[in-house]
Amino acid sequence: MSRVLKTLVIISLLLGGFLSHAQDSKRKELENRRFELQQEIKRINALRTSNLKKQKSVLTQVEDLDTQISTTERLIKVTNQQANLLTRNINNNIKKIEKFRDELVSLKEDYDKMIVKSYKSRSNQNRIMFLLSSKNFLQAYKRVQYMKQYTEYRKEQGEQIQERTKMLQTLNADLIEQRKDKDKLIKENKVVQAQLRKDKEAQEVLVAQIRKKEGQFTAEIRKKQQEINRIDNEIDRIIREAIAKSNKGAAKEDVDRGRFKATPESKALASKFEQNKGKLPWPVKNGVVSMRFGTQPHPIVKSTTISSNGVRIDTEDKGRARAVFGGKVSEIQAVKGANKVVMVRHGDYITIYSNLSSVSVRKGDDVDINQDLGEIGKSTATGKTTLYFLIYKNTQKLNPASWVFKM
Repeated sequence: MSRVLKTLVIISLLLGGFLSHAQDSKRKELENRRFELQQEIKRINALRTSNLKKQKSVLTQVEDLDTQISTTERLIKVTNQQANLLTRNINNNIKKIEKFRDELVSLKEDYDKMIVKSYKSRSNQNRIMFLLSSKNFLQAYKRVQYMKQYTEYRKEQGEQIQERTKMLQTLNADLIEQRKDKDKLIKENKVVQAQLRKDKEAQEVLVAQIRKKEGQFTAEIRKKQQEINRIDNEIDRIIREAIAKSNKGAAKEDVDRGRFKATPESKALASKFEQNKGKLPWPVKNGVVSMRFGTQPHPIVKSTTISSNGVRIDTEDKGRARAVFGGKVSEIQAVKGANKVVMVRHGDYITIYSNLSSVSVRKGDDVDINQDLGEIGKSTATGKTTLYFLIYKNTQKLNPASWVFKM
């Protein structure tokens, strides 16, 4: 009986430990995500405060507010998930406490009965008589074993009572902390929700101004898109020219397909770059993505689409661009509307850092990961310090968000 009970206790503890570990892992994941979103909101606020004096367009202000609102909504969602997880943990703890209390009552009752029984038969003479009354040696041996097992079982019962008491104390302490954490999250969420309401009200005022002159702002967006397209086309041209230069004497297949001439070294570097997909560092120390890769409806003027071959990252004044991976500086060129453009080759992959006001590397330089490439310039349209960052594989445009860690 004691072995079966012991086995059940061990299984229960193992299952409880596994579930507890899974919940703890989920809790840490959510806490890390919440912290990241809080930091992102701080960066957005700092950039908005810094840029308010420089912004010439109501549209730009609305776009910034839209970024902040969407990030705040994600923060609220994550905080709610944390609160829900804590609620589940609290409910589980309450059930465990009730179960352990019932077990403890049962164990104590059994233990009390054993103590009473042991007291009644405490005399050594009774034990000796119990052994001497055996019919044969085998029965006497079994009775000795029974007395040993009974003593061990009583000891186990006492230990289990102590163990259950400690577990109850731990669960109660955890329950108190979990309730405190949940109350704190709810309080924080109320503050964030109040700020979200203010941001949405401010956005609605600005959006109302835009709706009155929607045609004017649509024209502004299209003009901005034309400038983006012109810069993208120029970068495409520079890449094709770089491929053509590298392919002198290369196989006709590479020339026709617009691929860099492959060497063992470039293949090895490209392979390392591929292995780091999703792990590359950001090309700025602190920044917020203000325009994403691809084509999507404008966040405010829904009838208009915006398109980009890379991502635009707003950063602080005098922010610096840095290499996201080791490679060789293949091109440095001035592009109208984009200041200076630095291209770094990683085999047949290229990372492009556009809108640099000054450059700290030279063409042909080998660069390391996180190496400084130059100071980021201000956007002529918004007055904000903005890096335009792109990733290509030969002439194929890639989404930087799939390559850069948590972009």
